[in-house]
This record gives sequence, structure tokens and C-alpha cells, in this order.
Amino acid sequence: MKIVVLDGYCLNPGDLSWSGMEAQGALTVYDRTPLDGEDEIVRRIGDSEIVLTNKTPISRRTLERCPGVKYIGILATGYNVVDTEAARERSIPVCNVPGYGTWSVAQAAIALLLEICHHVGHHDRAVHQGAWSRCADYCFWDYPLIELAGKTMGIVGYGSIGRAVGEIAAALGMEVVAHSRRSWPDGSAAARYVPLEELLGRSDVVSLHCPLFPETRGIINRESIARMKDGAILLNNSRGPLIVEQDVAEALNSGKLYAAGVDVADAEPIPADSPLLTAKNCVITPHISWASLEARQRLMDIAVENLRAFLAGKTVNAVNL
Repeated sequence: MKIVVLDGYCLNPGDLSWSGMEAQGALTVYDRTPLDGEDEIVRRIGDSEIVLTNKTPISRRTLERCPGVKYIGILATGYNVVDTEAARERSIPVCNVPGYGTWSVAQAAIALLLEICHHVGHHDRAVHQGAWSRCADYCFWDYPLIELAGKTMGIVGYGSIGRAVGEIAAALGMEVVAHSRRSWPDGSAAARYVPLEELLGRSDVVSLHCPLFPETRGIINRESIARMKDGAILLNNSRGPLIVEQDVAEALNSGKLYAAGVDVADAEPIPADSPLLTAKNCVITPHISWASLEARQRLMDIAVENLRAFLAGKTVNAVNL
């Protein structure tokens, strides 16, 4: 059984082991594969039966040119890089890795929020540059400092990550409201479900944790921002295209939004001319919410178990069958 990993570096830059995959067959790992080079993708797949990908696209045409493929494993939760319908027509299961990064992503969302509230990075740099040593008082701060207790956290998308964020927000003393396509039995423990318009209108912090679907693309735009409280904080470490970046930048620059914390961008890596890069009070991290060592190890372990189950005739975590 030949196994190829088309873009393994982000999952494993050298601090994990591929041994679990190697135990399933003859493994070839590429750190990166050009995303726009179908010929190179086809060449690298070759006659492999097992294809593992994170962001490298697997199109209908690629599958037509690689008739030996029997299984596609996604080294992530999102699977929009694969033509799942074309794979289904060929009885090729596409298996993703759900749930591996729930607490890491939730932690990162709160980290963005706390950075906005306390500007820890800025104040650390100021101290190291001598500002505290020169200060006439025993303390100083350059930004307003924000206490979260008593404020309202609105969570759009209340799946496992959204619920984890809700639990942390509640522990910080926040009131939590949520909007979701479905209600979860354990969701009401930390949050109250409300319509989206109510959530936008009453939340001091709006945190996005919904999947990217046609109906959620651009869910935060000029019109929805207008419904938000003046001075609200926006968080997005889910999917970049959930927000219209120009509209968010304008709201930050005008003061309609007090701040934004984002870990994802519409195009990644973020373009040098992105309006978010020059917007006021916008904290940006480079798509790292998922990337703790612990989360990546879980991802690797689940990906191996997905493949092992398939080889044993018991497909799990298939998104297209």
C-alpha cells in the first residue's frame, strides 16, 4: 500500500513522528506541494492508493488522472480542498479529523481577547524599552484596560469549539449568548441561545466559531456591523472569509468596532495589502490557533486511526459517504 502526504510540514515540522503512518504502508512525505500546479500534484500522487492532504487541492480532474486512489485523508477538520462529490462517485472516502483542536482553538480565541483587553505584548515591549524605569509613578498603561466580568460574549457557531469558548467566557464572569444552526444538549449550561440579530445587538464581544458555508461567507459585513454595539470587540479564529475584511477595517478605523482579534485571513498567507494590516487596534496572529504541540499530536493520532480503520474495512470520519 503506497501512502503519500502532499503537505506534511505544518502538521509535523519535525517535532512529531510519522511512524504511525509508516506502519500502514510505504510512506512518502512532501513538506509542501504547489497549490496551483495540478500536474505536480498528479505526479506526486502517482500510483499511490492513499492520499493525505491539508491544503493541497484534490480536484475532479486530479482524481480522473489518478485512478488508483482509494482513500483521501484530510489532515485537518475542514475539507473544502477536496472535490468530495467526485470522490464519492468513485467510492473514495474522504475522512477528516474533527475535534482535535477544540481546547487549543478556544484558548487562542481567549488569548486574542485578553491581548485586546490588556495589551500584554505592548506593555512588555515598553517595559523592556525602559518606559517603566523612567516612569514617575509605580505603574503606567498606554491603553484603556478592560475587565470582562459582567460583559456579554456572543458566540456565532456553538459547536464544540464555540461551547469551549463559552465555558471559558463564563468562568471570566461574562454572560454568554450563542447563535447556532442546531442546539446542543450541553450548550445551555454556559449560554443562552438567541437569534443572530439579538446576539449582534447585545454583545460586547462577538466571537466567530461557525463553519464556512455559502450562507456564512461574509456574515460579518457592513450591514451586520451596523447592528452591533458601538465599541464592540470582534474575534475570528475560525475561517477568514467569515468576515468582509474591508468592512471590518473601516469599522475599526471609524471606531464603530473598538478592536478585532483575528487568527485567519480571507487569503493566506495574508496579502501585504490586506486592509486589516493597517486598521486600528487589530490584533493578527498567523493561523496558529490549531497548532499547539498537543493538538497536532491528536491530529496525527486521529489521522492514523482513520487510515487504520479504513484498511480494516471500517471507515470512520468520512464526510462524503
